[in-house]
Amino acid sequence: MPRQRRPDPPPLETDDVRISAVGTAAWLVALVVLLIVGMSEDRRWWLWVCVTGACIGAFGVLYIPRLQRSRAEATRRHVAATGHPTELPVPDERSDRS
Repeated sequence: MPRQRRPDPPPLETDDVRISAVGTAAWLVALVVLLIVGMSEDRRWWLWVCVTGACIGAFGVLYIPRLQRSRAEATRRHVAATGHPTELPVPDERSDRS
């Protein structure tokens, strides 16, 4: 007989914007260090790696608040429509293993 599955723990609350900002700052620091140190011509592609990382991080800093607002609004609409204060159910992959 299969064991009863315990409920999932609640997700951890994190400051996603701060995490993205720290990553962006790290890429910018790496870019400045590479610009100061200087490189040979065949290794300058590392500069573009740092620029790309900083751009993706900046996008995250700007996009994450919008994403969080839209998810909160979707949850509010779901609760208003169904009256259930839970999020949409996620299928359990373990239940398919019989």
